[in-house]
Amino acid sequence: GWCLLPQAAYLHPDEFFQAPEVMAGDILNLQVYYPWEFLSSSPCRTVVFPLMTSGVTYWVIKCLQQLDIWSGCINSYTLLVSPRLLFTILSFILDYSVYQLAPFWEADPWKALVLLAGSHVTLVFYTRTFANALEGLLFALLMVLVSSRRSGGSSAEPTSSHLIGIVTVAGFFNRPTFLAFALMPLLYWVGLNIDSQKSIKAGINHFLKLVPCACFTAAFFITADTWYFTSMKLDNICDFENNSLFEIIAQLNQKIIVTPLNFLRYNLNPHNLAQHGSHPRVTHFMVNGIMLFGILHILAIGAGFKMLKKCIYIIPRIKSYHHGPSRILVNSDGNSILLLFYFFPLAFLSLFSHQEPRFLIPVILPLVLFSASRNRAVRWKPVIIVFNVLGALLFGCLHQGGLIPCLFHLEQLMHSPESSNHPGHYILLFAHTYMPPRSLLNIKKGDTNIEVIDLAGSEEETLCQTVGQQVNNFTCSDCHFFVIIPGTVRSTITKCGVSFKNETLIFPHLSMEDPPQLSFLFSENWRSQLGLYILQLDIAQ
Repeated sequence: GWCLLPQAAYLHPDEFFQAPEVMAGDILNLQVYYPWEFLSSSPCRTVVFPLMTSGVTYWVIKCLQQLDIWSGCINSYTLLVSPRLLFTILSFILDYSVYQLAPFWEADPWKALVLLAGSHVTLVFYTRTFANALEGLLFALLMVLVSSRRSGGSSAEPTSSHLIGIVTVAGFFNRPTFLAFALMPLLYWVGLNIDSQKSIKAGINHFLKLVPCACFTAAFFITADTWYFTSMKLDNICDFENNSLFEIIAQLNQKIIVTPLNFLRYNLNPHNLAQHGSHPRVTHFMVNGIMLFGILHILAIGAGFKMLKKCIYIIPRIKSYHHGPSRILVNSDGNSILLLFYFFPLAFLSLFSHQEPRFLIPVILPLVLFSASRNRAVRWKPVIIVFNVLGALLFGCLHQGGLIPCLFHLEQLMHSPESSNHPGHYILLFAHTYMPPRSLLNIKKGDTNIEVIDLAGSEEETLCQTVGQQVNNFTCSDCHFFVIIPGTVRSTITKCGVSFKNETLIFPHLSMEDPPQLSFLFSENWRSQLGLYILQLDIAQ
């Protein structure tokens, strides 16, 4: 229901620019902004998952409109909600995984499901079009697959081995960081399938069982990405009128594209990461974990220290009985293993200076399983409820919450019957907001009557200079100039010497980059501080 409402908050530009924006341009032929990761000069993201998610939903609504089953179904609402709805449906893979895994890890299935379903991470982040959400779903499937046999099993099931290989490689192509989540479960799986008398060679043999399906999956992704990026856009891929089949194949052979390698090459460069923001190495542990999981993260840290203290005394004793790290994993307490599944990815991702909360959303699965065992979370029930309600309001409603309704409003304005009968020239200038997804404006490629300018967090001088240049360049009588700016910095635009003939306030909108002052929140003007303004300039004046 909340997905269909829809959720108004805007978490991060990547929720649009890593899938929906790209697919809207390729499939629906809309004017969009292609991020650098999807340019043929720097391909760092696989196109397979965007095609399978946002691409499929946009193809469906395109067919509905072309077949006159639902005329006018391509609008800002369906462009936003249809990919989100698919992600929301896919998010029930998490519920299935928790229900299947809870008995194996000695957790109460229903308590674990309630913790999962009530988390604002599930309600908000897993219903958005993030690659991190797909990473979490693949991690959940991997945990189900590696937990399918108990330690008494003597050999791996062939089907399970093939599926584990497919899921691991698919996760790696989705986001190479998936290997950080997958390493501990894979070691655990190896340990489950070799007995204590076998050597490391047996473990290597089990890893080799993953190779055939892993190679086939990698070949599929590489072929799809190479085809897409060398053709550079889907409408040209099968252009047999201008290119013969042999020419297309020759193009593919010229440049084999492996997107995860490009991703790693870019992100392993500290200078590149610094451009996206640098954070202290403890940000995931001290800030992001608490922001996402609250008291559950704090309880896990406490249990982690106890486990570490215990391991210092126990590991030297059991080393002589269990050969290799995977056997130690299998013979460890189940809760200790879940903590390893939780903390190892968190520690690995902390090695990098760029740390965002969404990077941690896949570890919700081991965390809820751990928290649901031994009734750890029961005594904290009121705290958990209040924390997740506040988290859902902040991340689902308030955070940059005016921008998407603003795009809805502008799309309706520019595509209204009156505007269609008397088309004019529109300039939309966004300042101090997140990057606006152009696809939600529903502008066809080639339409030169609508111009979008994104000034991001530009200073007052740049803003006024841009506004002045645009106003001075007006040569038409039917030009419409809109400035979209948060209420906290509205005074900036008034210093530019321009007047407005219309203004619309969209509430609520919380900009953490330009936060409201606490004193203003208790004044009569508090709504303007938590709002986004659409200001129409008076061109004649």
